[in-house]
Amino acid sequence: MKAIYLIIILTALFTIDSKAQPKETNLLFETRLSKAALSIVNPNIIYDPTYKSMPYPKGDVPKNKGVCTDVVIRAYRKLNIDLQKEVHEDMKTNFSKYPNLKKWGMKRTDTNIDQRRVPNLEVFFERKGRKLLVSDKAQDYKTGAIVTWIINGKLPHIGIVTHKKTSDGMRPLLVHNVGSGQVLEDCLFKYKIVGHYQYEK
Repeated sequence: MKAIYLIIILTALFTIDSKAQPKETNLLFETRLSKAALSIVNPNIIYDPTYKSMPYPKGDVPKNKGVCTDVVIRAYRKLNIDLQKEVHEDMKTNFSKYPNLKKWGMKRTDTNIDQRRVPNLEVFFERKGRKLLVSDKAQDYKTGAIVTWIINGKLPHIGIVTHKKTSDGMRPLLVHNVGSGQVLEDCLFKYKIVGHYQYEK
């Protein structure tokens, strides 16, 4: 009898603990992407935009290097979504919809670089995800969204909106890399926003 009571008590305790500690897989995708982005924050990442050969699929530049697009690629890969593969497969059959020929003179796909270009990711997220409103209101930028900017009128840039907020709670913090490593910053309105997307496979 005592053994039965012990089993009942242990079962109840386990159930309470399970409810108190939700599994990561039960979280909303947007929250999981935010957490993935936060997990790769590293100010020691060297900003290196040079062309790199890499494996396919699941290829990456050296772990101590990267650019803004590598932040997005690495965060999604934490959730088992390989943007190198996803972008390549869509580009193979829809090459003319991407700016490769016009912008860089490319006549075919290149799995070493296609996913590392902001304009390509903008096209991909619009085609396969959702294009969201671009506004000057911080509350429009929700956890897990992707934001693209143009810096100084010429440099495309990209980052991930997290669930973390500024100290006054007015703006979301973003993970990005503009030259100072993969960092969490209050940068939403630091540059001109040109794109706002949501993508979940």
